[in-house]
Amino acid sequence: MLYGAIEAGGTKFVCAVGTKDLEVIERIQIPTTTPIETMNNVIDFFKKHQEQLAAIGIGSFGPIDIHPNSATYGYITSTPKKAWQNFDFIGYLNKNLKELPIVFTTDVNAAAYGEYVAGNGKGRSTIVYYTIGTGIGGGALQNGTFVEGFSHPEMGHMLVRRHPVDTFKGVCPYHSDCLEGMASGPAIEQRTGMKGQELSVADPSWELEAYYIAQCVYNTTLLFSPDVIIFGGGVMKQAHLRERVQEALVGLMNHYVDYPAFENYVLPPKLGDDAGIIGCLALALEKSEKDIF
Repeated sequence: MLYGAIEAGGTKFVCAVGTKDLEVIERIQIPTTTPIETMNNVIDFFKKHQEQLAAIGIGSFGPIDIHPNSATYGYITSTPKKAWQNFDFIGYLNKNLKELPIVFTTDVNAAAYGEYVAGNGKGRSTIVYYTIGTGIGGGALQNGTFVEGFSHPEMGHMLVRRHPVDTFKGVCPYHSDCLEGMASGPAIEQRTGMKGQELSVADPSWELEAYYIAQCVYNTTLLFSPDVIIFGGGVMKQAHLRERVQEALVGLMNHYVDYPAFENYVLPPKLGDDAGIIGCLALALEKSEKDIF
């Protein structure tokens, strides 16, 4: 049997099939355009493997409806991507593929799960995963279970304290100066006129970026006391950011609580850009085994 994975991002979809050992045997990338165009490409990919597929794990950009008893379960709901608002993701898959067991969660939950089963969260009881890139999102696991209630967390939209010298309005269309509004890739570009990867290491805007990410670590520490906080996404590929975040965190925490040594506590994803796909495969495998037993 094979297991399917869909990492549905705002810029691209990554689709893969893999084995029970979480080994990817085929994958493709599809640009995120309109729902019909994108999803038809997704369906074409999985139809080749349809007879062998046991389940599909989906990690989607959101917000999404994760509750099976809801009338809009499986929908992408109030996303800023207008073409995708109120799109019936699972319904479209079931209509165009044979109905399979499906796990539907957020893209960051899927990445968190990947790191939990095979990455820097393995063997830990509580982990939190953030991606900082085109958007910012976070997912948390406690003893293998996602932390969620009436919906999934939207950690990327936590409110943050504005840096004293930062006059930038923020890019979030809902909150302006939330974490995503102030620290995402588009925020860096609009604040500076340059993409993050084009900025000099000495550019003063990195101090602002570190300040907001350090607030994310501060808030997460006080809310969850996790064993580890993992940061993925394109922005965090700037290696110099870690030291800046560490310095800013010391000032923010101000000796209020003890927390693990930074080098063991705030980590990059061991699985790199594959965390989401591995997480989706692992969720699909777990779902199929539950359905069997």
